[in-house]
Amino acid sequence: MLVAELAELDKKRIRVILEGGEDFVLYRGEVKRYSIQEGEELPQGQYEEIRTEVLAKRAKKRAMHLLENMDRTEAQLREKLKQGFYPEDIVEEAIAYVKSFRYLDDARYAENYVRGQKGKKSQRRIQMDLMGKGIKRELAAQALEEGYQQGQEQELILKWVQKKNYSSSQGDLKAKQKMYQFLLRKGFQPDDILHVLDYLT
Repeated sequence: MLVAELAELDKKRIRVILEGGEDFVLYRGEVKRYSIQEGEELPQGQYEEIRTEVLAKRAKKRAMHLLENMDRTEAQLREKLKQGFYPEDIVEEAIAYVKSFRYLDDARYAENYVRGQKGKKSQRRIQMDLMGKGIKRELAAQALEEGYQQGQEQELILKWVQKKNYSSSQGDLKAKQKMYQFLLRKGFQPDDILHVLDYLT
């Protein structure tokens, strides 16, 4: 296969672009070691060695490193690896590798996220956050179901109301509407908001 272009990414890394459009990134020393040159053929055996011995190993190491200090969703990890210009099949291989050690688990991520956020955010807001992080709707819903008990939403609304020093007995209609709008923006359900504002304050 023909090397169409060697594009400098930064001082250390070079993007090797093959004639068919496939590309991968190597360090300068590796480009030298494999004698890769623009406009010249890259032998198939060498190409396979680069993929298995260099790229696949590096992608797995990178995936492990990315999960070392911070839990991530599968979608977030996939995106990070793609930013490193790893070929798609090598990204999937790295994902499968970390999953095999249970270092990557979207269900666990969702449960932990719900546990950490349920005292601060509404269920709807948490669900939107999780889906924004690439968690499937069913997984997000399951984590929310397990993490919340009935009545917790209203307790959380009440906390916000108290934090904002709102009282229905002292506030006028304008103050109530302002509080209602604030709570809607937080992602709470209208029925829960009205129940708290009408009966619990």
